Amino acid sequence: MTAGEAGPRGADVRSDVWIRVEPRDSGGIETHVRSKVELLYGDHLRRQVADGLAALDVTHARVDVEDQGALPLVIAARLEAAVHAAGLGTGRHVLPDPRNAGPSARDRFRRSRLYLPGTNPKFMMNAGLYGADGVILDLEDSVAPREKPAARPLVRNALRFLDWGGAERMVRINQLPLGLEDLPYVVGHGAQMILIPKTESQEQVVAVAEACARLDVSESPPWLMPILESAKGIFAAERIARAHPTVVALTLGLEDLTADLGAKRTDEGRESQWARSVVVAAARAAGITPIDTVHSDFENLDSLRTAVAEARDFGFEGKGCIHPRQVRVVNEGFTPAGEDLARAKRIVLAWDEAEAAGRGVVSLGSKMIDAPVVKRARRAVELAVAGGTLPADWKEREHAGHA
Repeated sequence: MTAGEAGPRGADVRSDVWIRVEPRDSGGIETHVRSKVELLYGDHLRRQVADGLAALDVTHARVDVEDQGALPLVIAARLEAAVHAAGLGTGRHVLPDPRNAGPSARDRFRRSRLYLPGTNPKFMMNAGLYGADGVILDLEDSVAPREKPAARPLVRNALRFLDWGGAERMVRINQLPLGLEDLPYVVGHGAQMILIPKTESQEQVVAVAEACARLDVSESPPWLMPILESAKGIFAAERIARAHPTVVALTLGLEDLTADLGAKRTDEGRESQWARSVVVAAARAAGITPIDTVHSDFENLDSLRTAVAEARDFGFEGKGCIHPRQVRVVNEGFTPAGEDLARAKRIVLAWDEAEAAGRGVVSLGSKMIDAPVVKRARRAVELAVAGGTLPADWKEREHAGHA
């Protein structure tokens, strides 16, 4: 029998716990606990470990715990991972009661999505306060291969228990086929969107969609966002965008893409202009949202503002964030204002006036306005209202101003 362990240990660890489970043939449960919050929560921690071991059907083992102020959801996840690593409790889980339920809207705003490593709970605790439209718990690049089994129950428990505010709860799974093993830990536990990395074919998207449908028997399985990170993926962009009805957004990852192309990253982004245009065109043709890649220089907010403006001009409606300080800049950059917002308002008002008068043709100045233009204008106005740059009763104010 082999001992199993999960979680980090050391003086610099915060909000986490290290647990080691050594199976035995007899002797019952022997528990050794060291906790930085022993006086306040030591007894509760021991009860949780005992109850968790019973739920996982572990009857004989030595259990060592080094706690650095972990929340119960983290303790439960680390205990489960350690027990499974020791070859015990197969197929059993310790689940917190769910606090989050329900799907997100298909057409909701996805200006900013904040990546968080799926193995570090201290970054998850207050993520709902950052104001991101979506929070991504990452099981792929930010998690070392040996840490992935322990990250899965941690992400699952965080999805079930933590308060994410108004953020859409997203999970980036691993590259297929490994990513299919991630899905049982997140689908049906609060994940509202699944990001599929390194997508290269519609078959990969369908495989994820069908797995999600089997795991979530409700009528609202999670939405999907494929990430294109290779030349093969870019050339299959439209097929991927149309692969399944649950695909609602399409994005790209430039670090892996430029490496695959053998191109050099430039400040101007010359090497990625064609690929980014393809992603926008494929998304628009499929009726879904194009989302831009992350901006890796999180300390330079001026360069981020420039990147957001360029992405908006390309036709993207959102961008990834790798640091909380980027969220506000991205949200502001993708919230219509100034002349863009003024034009959107004029279009919406002109269309409403034409409809009220029963006219089938609408013009603004010397230009004709068609339905797709109005749809974009309405979305811009809705974004502005959601972003606080336009009052919800703006139409009434406009009419009052012209009365």
